[in-house]
Amino acid sequence: MAIIDSYIVTEEQSDQRLYDVAYTAFSRIIPSRKGIKKAIKRKCLLVDGAVGDSGWKLKSGQKIDLLADYSKVPKIYELEIPIIYEDEQVAVVNKPAGIIVSGNEYRTLYNALGYNLEKSTAIDALPYPTPCHRLDKATSGCVLVAKTKSAQIALGNQFAKKEIKKEYIAIVHGEVENEGTIDTPINGQEALTHFSVLEKAVSKSGEVFSFLSLQPQTGRTHQLRIHLSSLGHPILGDKLYGTEGNILLHKGLFLCAKRIHATVDDKLIKCVTSTPNKFTRIWRLLKK
Repeated sequence: MAIIDSYIVTEEQSDQRLYDVAYTAFSRIIPSRKGIKKAIKRKCLLVDGAVGDSGWKLKSGQKIDLLADYSKVPKIYELEIPIIYEDEQVAVVNKPAGIIVSGNEYRTLYNALGYNLEKSTAIDALPYPTPCHRLDKATSGCVLVAKTKSAQIALGNQFAKKEIKKEYIAIVHGEVENEGTIDTPINGQEALTHFSVLEKAVSKSGEVFSFLSLQPQTGRTHQLRIHLSSLGHPILGDKLYGTEGNILLHKGLFLCAKRIHATVDDKLIKCVTSTPNKFTRIWRLLKK
């Protein structure tokens, strides 16, 4: 395994346990004592080249090496994924509709990331790039990916504090009012979605459709699909929350994560993906 960071024990730390010194030495990479305990258990800490034990008493001048843990590196799924943004810390990719972000399956976005992204050279590089949030299998669009431990922690905190800004687009059945907020709880939990109408169209059969911009303020499972269905405006192609006649054969769900904004190392990352071709095609047909 590769060494990702090293530390020399100081005189003040002499006779302290490896567990305690490592927590101080590698706090930027492993910010919790639980993480240090796991690293020791996985034999990722060496003391002067020997696999360290949690209770070892250290001496001044000894060298501690932190090894990358590759035990969880998955089998690579060779699927090309469009990259919207990438640097040493993070990436934003455009997840295709039809694959899950992660899980027990082989054909996942997670397994495809190593095929598409460059490995970070940062000292706290993750063994494998890791998605920081999920999209439904049927939803396409922007997914934030952490390439380092510090970025993973920073983005996780921002999601927890609702500081990540996201915008989705959707085509729904019916004529929606110009803008509004849906605050219907989901499974007893707070759920909040802001929406605005971008455009409206009437089909040959006389049915009205609305093209929406959606800004979820919370991240409940299927939140946008449930909220729009609760208004009587299910998303076109939604097999789970839609109604009879809601499905277009082989066209899937008309929901896309269009934009995402986040901050890493005081750098604002603002990403937008192109509108999927199926949106453009179906909207052109509806307007005719």
